[in-house]
This record gives sequence, structure tokens and C-alpha cells, in this order.
Amino acid sequence: MDQASRIIARSLLGESGGNSDIVSRESVACRAWKRAVGPKLAKRTKAMKLVRETLVVEVEDEIWRNNLWGFRKQILANLEKALGPGLVRDVEFRIMPPRREPERAAFALGQMGDEASEIADPGLRRNYRRARDREAASRRPA
Repeated sequence: MDQASRIIARSLLGESGGNSDIVSRESVACRAWKRAVGPKLAKRTKAMKLVRETLVVEVEDEIWRNNLWGFRKQILANLEKALGPGLVRDVEFRIMPPRREPERAAFALGQMGDEASEIADPGLRRNYRRARDREAASRRPA
């Protein structure tokens, strides 16, 4: 029995020119990513979009990109098993853009403790706080 994703992928690639109002080729390909690489790799990567027949995947850094590139053929074979032939013919790995960390947001709202309190020397602690306050003041809108 065919997997549902293969049936959907085949219908998307069928005679209708590959367009569907219900399910897009891109969403089918992106959702098959976790099955193709497994849950551990899927946590550290994210299938973003399908450009023609190339699945664009974001990775954490250059090391991940290089390592996954070495497994590209195996990943493509796993994608073909999940989707059937023809939907994804290549994979492109891109480094994720930096994301804003939750700690920064909490610090900006004044919810975190003062990190300067961890500086043992009182003179250095005072200078650090002054520099931090000047930096924060220069970033505020006028």
C-alpha cells in the first residue's frame, strides 16, 4: 500500500501541471523532511521551501551544512521513498539567519537580573555598567 504522502505527491505531479488548491508541492516536500532525516536531525534543521525541484533546508552553521552535504544522496533517496520520484531532485543547505534569543527580550524588559553583579571587582563592575548604559542610551530613538 502506498503512503499517503506518495499518493498526494503523485497527484500534484500529475496531468494538472503540478498545481493544487488544497495541498502544494512545497508543503508536501517540507513535511516529508522529518521523515527523510529523522527526528534528531529535523530538530536542528528546517525545510523552508521548494524551488522548482530543489528543497531548500536551513541548517545551524557551516559545519552542519558541510556534514549534511556529504549525506545528500542518502537524504534524496529517503525523500524519494517518502514522496515518490520527481518531486525533489536536489537539496540545498543554507545557514539559518541569526534569531533573537529570548534572554535578550527579557533583559530589554528589565526582567533579568543585572549581569554586572557577577563582576567581582567594584571598579570594573562600575565601568561595565556605565558602558552598558551609554550603549543602551545610544540605541534609544530620539
